[in-house]
Amino acid sequence: MPMVDEIKRLQDEMVSWRRDLHAHPELGFAETRTSTFIQERLKSFAVDEIHGFTGTGVVAVIRGRDGDEAIGLRADIDALPIPEESGVPYASTNSGVMHACGHDGHTTMLLGAAKYLAASRKFKGTAYLIFQPAEEIGGGRQVVADGLFDRFSMKRIFGMHNMPTMPVGEFYWRNGNILAAANFFEIRIVGLGAHAAQPHFGIDPIVAGSSLVGALQTIVSRSIDPKHPAVVTVGSFQSGVAANVIPREAVLKGTARWFDPRVGETIEKAIRKMAKSTAENYGATAEVEMHMVAPATVNDEAAMTLARNAATAVAGSAAVVEMEDPIMGAEDFSYMLGVKQGAYIMLGAKRPGQLNPMLHHPAYDFNDAILATGATYWATLVEQQLSL
Repeated sequence: MPMVDEIKRLQDEMVSWRRDLHAHPELGFAETRTSTFIQERLKSFAVDEIHGFTGTGVVAVIRGRDGDEAIGLRADIDALPIPEESGVPYASTNSGVMHACGHDGHTTMLLGAAKYLAASRKFKGTAYLIFQPAEEIGGGRQVVADGLFDRFSMKRIFGMHNMPTMPVGEFYWRNGNILAAANFFEIRIVGLGAHAAQPHFGIDPIVAGSSLVGALQTIVSRSIDPKHPAVVTVGSFQSGVAANVIPREAVLKGTARWFDPRVGETIEKAIRKMAKSTAENYGATAEVEMHMVAPATVNDEAAMTLARNAATAVAGSAAVVEMEDPIMGAEDFSYMLGVKQGAYIMLGAKRPGQLNPMLHHPAYDFNDAILATGATYWATLVEQQLSL
């Protein structure tokens, strides 16, 4: 029976896995139940080896017939600190945490491929199936630093992400930049608390912070060459608890995105300088912390050709579409691409005629209709590149 039919037969089982994972989401580096769930399934598939790495990460080793070549397939397993509002019967049972990015689906698709590959063995060489923790907080950097590729030798590495804005079942690819770099920042403005009726006795961090939010928006518009895409967004502004009290502190949290590292350096310097000077203008002080989540995700052209070949075999040439522009979202798979040849591809998941909440939205839910497509893509990559 052809591969696609064999994997389609796993659809109901994959749906049950995916919904179980969705109901029990866990944050980065705390995916203990998720890791156990993955390992239990892999044991039942009789894969050759199962290894832990970087805490909750899991690597499955599946060997085909004799052969020295090996490739890696990577899925992410963590969830986000977002209260779920999807209304689905299998919604998160972990308050304040949900699979709002589809990592439950990504994990399930790789498990589906693992079950097929372990049973069929229609390849020579080795397939490494990598279930990576903490993608949302840049855990890929630690994974690489911990020596994943020293322990498991592979020629290429491949990644994939669902996209609810793209037609279901279609693959989207791009050479070079496909996703942006991401930096998270936190700015703590310290003023002087006072009674709201006597603001002249205090230094208001809310006023200073409000001014800073507006000022930060000028970094991209006035400090960056318009030819270079960039984003600076403040996503959180927290200060005070009472209507009649001027608080002592205000905390702003946000993210910056770019493709060119030089643009990133300019943005980081501007955020620090602007935070300090704006706070000082109001008599306050500012402390800035920055956390580099991931560099830009850059596809290798030769590896992308191999990914396209697999996608075409699964979906047909008309459903394998070149992206005109990269996406400003980020992916810590970029750390792996920094040390290994590889490629990252998008798989459309849009529900026709329905509302499609975007990734990281509290009403988002992975589209189970693409589970077999994704699992077949993973298996096809192995069988094409490690052909008998």
